[in-house]
Amino acid sequence: MKHTPTIRAELDRYLQQEGLNIAQFGQIAGMNRGIISAIVTGNKSMSVNQLDLITEAMGLPEGHFYDLFVENYIVDHPPNMRRIEPFLYRCAELDKLDVIRRVVGAIMDNLLYSPKLFEIAEELLSQGRNAAALLLYEGVAEAEKYQHSERLAVCQYRIFTIQIGDDQSRNIRAAAVFEAFVERLDESDQLDALKDLANVYRSLRKWDKVDEMARKMRAKAEIQYSMKHEQRSRERDESVNKLSRPLFVYISYADLLCASVCEAQDDYQQALQYTYAYADLGWVEETDETTQHWIGLFQNWAECNIYVNTLLSGDISVLSDYVEYIAASKVDNEMVTKLLNVMFAANRYKLDILKRFDMVIDSFVQQPSSDIYTYQVVPEQTTRFKYELAKYYLNRGNYSYGFKYLLDVLSKSLANNKESFFIRCIRLFEQFKQFADVRTFIKYESLVSVGQRDRLFYY
Repeated sequence: MKHTPTIRAELDRYLQQEGLNIAQFGQIAGMNRGIISAIVTGNKSMSVNQLDLITEAMGLPEGHFYDLFVENYIVDHPPNMRRIEPFLYRCAELDKLDVIRRVVGAIMDNLLYSPKLFEIAEELLSQGRNAAALLLYEGVAEAEKYQHSERLAVCQYRIFTIQIGDDQSRNIRAAAVFEAFVERLDESDQLDALKDLANVYRSLRKWDKVDEMARKMRAKAEIQYSMKHEQRSRERDESVNKLSRPLFVYISYADLLCASVCEAQDDYQQALQYTYAYADLGWVEETDETTQHWIGLFQNWAECNIYVNTLLSGDISVLSDYVEYIAASKVDNEMVTKLLNVMFAANRYKLDILKRFDMVIDSFVQQPSSDIYTYQVVPEQTTRFKYELAKYYLNRGNYSYGFKYLLDVLSKSLANNKESFFIRCIRLFEQFKQFADVRTFIKYESLVSVGQRDRLFYY
């Protein structure tokens, strides 16, 4: 039988090795002599703060004894949340994820600890310690998987938002798992959940799912908006105040999403009808500053998208107005989408219009955000823009720029498991490969080789 070492034995060994008595060590550690004595003799357990002081006094790295702490004071003892809670926070600070995983595994056989672990997870998430929070949410979700509770649904929502990242295949799985829990959330959380799901599906170009999420969101938001203005109850106001956006935004954003679905299906006339709907917000009853801000945003988006859908439907008479509109716009999250629409028109109708935008082409790449739209949709649009840019330059004989953007998209598609983009890049490269120099060809072959190895595509 393997004997598990103890922190007490390690401390006792250290004192003998260094020739220190308990009083001397207590002075070094800044701890009471009696506490040290009780720990060494095994008559007293210790807190994580005391453990940190002892570890530092022994000249060891922070968290050195954390695995032993789990063995000595958690695994074989009745869970004591007064000890476990500060220990989990400290593990999160030191990024001791394996230790957190062991603690969760040791105590989650008992559902009584779910509420406290969930509370700790929420606090860690608010601190930006997402990886640590994820382990707690997963532990609570696993323990409560047969409970059909709202807390289980919230855990799945948090797991979904934490997991969403650059890997599109992982995003598909995360969205598919979470979607089944949306209806278990409270009504306000449902709206944000549907919005986030729609944005992820939009980045994945799963247009049937975007349409489904948008329609569900609009129906729920319309009911809540009607109830808000009919009941005027404190409970209703508190529910609405939990939303990340004003309630009317979810109705209008659903129209915007439906317009994007129609646009992707080349149904530009129907896209225009949805666009006119979210441009006309005279029905909104609120008049506060936040409401006016969002109304202004929707009107700006509508102005842009009316140009876009008119242009893509074949009416290029609006092109000059659209170009002027973009030129007057500030460079923000929406600039990449505006430029992407210019590229669609330029490549579809063989137009030479890119010179107006030389100064902003390299300035639209955005930093990641906690907002799923910015984190998912904007990077996806950026990738599509660069692909269209590559096509634009290659078709005009500017091969250095064309291959530069093409290889960039190929590399990002490989890193993010975007199979459709990867294959489209290969087809475009094969069309112009006779114009590629040796370095470009070598880099291309290397990326394709990795794609074959990872089974991203097959010949």
